[in-house]
Amino acid sequence: MSQNEVDRSKRRFLIAATTAVGGIATVGVAVPFLASWMPSQRAKAAGAPVEVDVSKVEPGMILNVEWQGKPVWIVNRTKEMMDLLANHDDKLVDPKSDVQQQPKYCQNALRSRAEHANILVVVGICTHLGCSPSEKMKAGPVSGLGDDWPGGFFCPCHGSRFDLAARVFKGVPAPTNLVIPPYKYLSDSRILVGDDSKGA
Repeated sequence: MSQNEVDRSKRRFLIAATTAVGGIATVGVAVPFLASWMPSQRAKAAGAPVEVDVSKVEPGMILNVEWQGKPVWIVNRTKEMMDLLANHDDKLVDPKSDVQQQPKYCQNALRSRAEHANILVVVGICTHLGCSPSEKMKAGPVSGLGDDWPGGFFCPCHGSRFDLAARVFKGVPAPTNLVIPPYKYLSDSRILVGDDSKGA
């Protein structure tokens, strides 16, 4: 065997070994880099549906939960609260909820699922500039919003007003009703906010 043949076989071996080690190093660097592009478990959980026990919400009360980093209000409206909703359609921008700010199953005067009409589920973010309105659920002057206030929500940032079906009043900066998120009932006392699969 000549010296050239030995050198060539060594050269081939060294090139193959170097290529293999370089390939392994490239994969070792690429895997964590590509994995960093994937959403974290925390980020995945932030967008996940939220299960809520609505049996804890007394009539006339509100429960705040978080879904996708947004406040969601669950309001258990009394019969009196729901009766007041029919008295001020002429003061609302979109009383019939014609603008799609809610799933089809909530496109009604109460903006809720028919089987539990008293429960309002709404994203608590003003449709003007994204502020969070405050609850002013008591009707009348006790709310500080005038004698004819029917109860609802008031955005202190720019004065937008919404009734207890989260419908916006005329003459305020907010252009549309508050958003109703997708949701479904898992039982009479539990809802899943963020998922309305199965015939929604």
